[in-house]
Amino acid sequence: MKSILFALGVGLALGGAVMAEPTPALTPAKVLTPERVFASPDLSGPVARGVQLSPDGQLVTFLKAKANDQTALDLWAAPTSGDGPAHVLVDASTLEAGTTALSEAELARRERRRIYEHGVVEYAWDQQGARILVPVSGELYVADLKTGAVARRIPRGADGGDAIDARFSPLGGYLSFVRNGVLNIAPVTSGEIRALSPAAHGAVSYGVAEFVAQEEMGRDTGYWWSPKDDAVAYTRVDESGVDIVPRVDIGAEGATIVNQRYPKAGRPNAVVDLFVQPLAGGAPIQVDLGPDKTVYLARVNWSKDGKTLYVQRESRDQQTLDLIAVDPSTGKGKVILTEHQSPWINLNSDFTPLKDGGFLWTSERTGYRHLYLYDRDGQLVRAVTSGDFPLAGHERDGAVAGVDEARGLVYLVASKDTATERQLYVTDYRSGGPLKQVTSGHGWWTVSMSKTANAFVGGYSSYDTPPQTGLYGADGQLRRWIVENRLDATHPYFPYAANLPRPEFGQLTAEDGQKLDYVLLTPIGFDPKKHYPAIVEVYGGPGVQSVTKAWRSPQERLYLEAGYVLFQLDNRGAANRGLKFEAPISRHMGQPEVRDQLKGLAFLKSLPFVDPDRVGVTGWSYGGYMTLRLMTEPGAGFAAGASGAPPSDWRLYDTHYTERYMGLPDAEAKAYDASSVLPRLKDLSGRLMLMHGMADDNVVFENSTRIMAALQEQGTTFDLMLYPGQRHGFSGQTRKLQRMKEYLEFFHRTLGGPRP
Repeated sequence: MKSILFALGVGLALGGAVMAEPTPALTPAKVLTPERVFASPDLSGPVARGVQLSPDGQLVTFLKAKANDQTALDLWAAPTSGDGPAHVLVDASTLEAGTTALSEAELARRERRRIYEHGVVEYAWDQQGARILVPVSGELYVADLKTGAVARRIPRGADGGDAIDARFSPLGGYLSFVRNGVLNIAPVTSGEIRALSPAAHGAVSYGVAEFVAQEEMGRDTGYWWSPKDDAVAYTRVDESGVDIVPRVDIGAEGATIVNQRYPKAGRPNAVVDLFVQPLAGGAPIQVDLGPDKTVYLARVNWSKDGKTLYVQRESRDQQTLDLIAVDPSTGKGKVILTEHQSPWINLNSDFTPLKDGGFLWTSERTGYRHLYLYDRDGQLVRAVTSGDFPLAGHERDGAVAGVDEARGLVYLVASKDTATERQLYVTDYRSGGPLKQVTSGHGWWTVSMSKTANAFVGGYSSYDTPPQTGLYGADGQLRRWIVENRLDATHPYFPYAANLPRPEFGQLTAEDGQKLDYVLLTPIGFDPKKHYPAIVEVYGGPGVQSVTKAWRSPQERLYLEAGYVLFQLDNRGAANRGLKFEAPISRHMGQPEVRDQLKGLAFLKSLPFVDPDRVGVTGWSYGGYMTLRLMTEPGAGFAAGASGAPPSDWRLYDTHYTERYMGLPDAEAKAYDASSVLPRLKDLSGRLMLMHGMADDNVVFENSTRIMAALQEQGTTFDLMLYPGQRHGFSGQTRKLQRMKEYLEFFHRTLGGPRP
């Protein structure tokens, strides 16, 4: 990077509506083509990502794609007071390191975090609001906010090792990062880089999150600074007992062998230990996590005063979660809270230490996630929320958006009135009381609050409102737009907006009486007298919700342009409905979900404008698995299906995810056999297109090679599309365009178009 340019503006405060102004009069819409969907600028408009408020509250910063390249991200900033315009802080095109190849460690970390862009993909403020840290292609740049100058640059190591998981210490004196499995620190502006952890060796590394922590537990880091900059807690990860799964990364120009440590269901996990290293020196202090080495290190947090280290320890069967209060000076701890939950415990990021030593905690002990207040000894003070609805929270996120300790208020994200919408609420955690809704609109909100909880950055969208981001007061009043993204004549989507899809939301009833949300979209130029082919788009797996009243992907509209009815349904097991809704899949993956989807299929086929003999199904990952389960379900009668990266036998998938829902393979052999798609392939109906990235390190390629071999052995013809060099998530717009055209051409061949 040659330079970092800072530009700030000032102006007058804004007030006003939560959402953008109505769309102006529209002209007849153009036909939306695949080429346009995957071209720049992004049809959804300028979307703010990674939004943060500066510690002093003067700026809001965010990542935004370039107008001419939606995969290249720049860092932007806007003043929080006034209406001064947003400006580029870091221009991705000026970064010299942008073309440097990333290491396998960084590639894997980005895959786990679903980062497929380039340029500035992450950044961090120091807590004083004086500097910004920008990691770029394995190098680190520290920029001074006042001068715009690069205060420090830390290049790659002499061996080419990336600096990953970089951040400032809480008081701003140090910079920390992991390189080649070693935790390092350095003074922010100048001074020697020194290793804080021992040297990595063999399969042992320090300060990192192991595979399942990143992929399944929502823990992306392996080290935690104390609030006073005087100590760091870090992990020691020993993967020597984890199976090596040779992964042939087949690319366009050849193949390489990556010996990936992959913990398959029922097999050994990495052994994770936790240490505290005082910065003053001395030997690291090992935290006593108990004698059971099979436990998962789920979460680590420091108390507000730095005198207690809180550790969440999860049992291998994921039915017990202990909260341990540890003395960081000795490593000794005491279990102050234990959650027992059947059939499993869903991890979240809601644990919130308070200044008085107490803490806020969420639990699904009633069947729905709710908030509880505890004292410093782990004694329950009160339930803060209750009711037949869930607070948000599932592995990578949580319900607690912010806490105003001075006023005793907690701000919570929840789908209180309907699972298809999400809002911000506030309540008094000291005395309890009803939730008061802060946000408005019939859509979907994401919220990031300031540390003092006096303001928040809110992201909102609905089916007719593209994603927009604003700065709001704690009362929900708009202070200023960050990215308004109004669907006006200047918006990229405007030429197509006259045919904006208008989804129909509804509910069906599952066999146990629970309601199943669905969304139905009809083709562009819909004529109810015609008979249309239909496509069921499915994910179906736990931890994910598909049916929401949020902005719909322009990619989805391509099916509507091609003349298909599109249908989605959230079956039991889906997220944001409570543990009772998820639990039926326990030891029965691929069974209650299929029965729910068949109810949706029956409803779809009953519609007078749907041709019941021309219904297809498609999905990726768990959706690819569901595609195969549905196509092999006797009597389902799907005419075609496109299955992407499907788990074919859950014995091949990782421990933390699979065992949560299926138990151990040796103990639940019949359940694993029943959940596999391989024995069912003899019942395959309709034409199958199988797709997979040949370098997939999540759902490993062996899942699809087993399907290919079984279909070939039984003499079944099928379509196959493999992607050299691609992992579970695809990178590159041209490749995504090609994949979408494959879908469209496949369904055109197998389902045809509208008929009188």
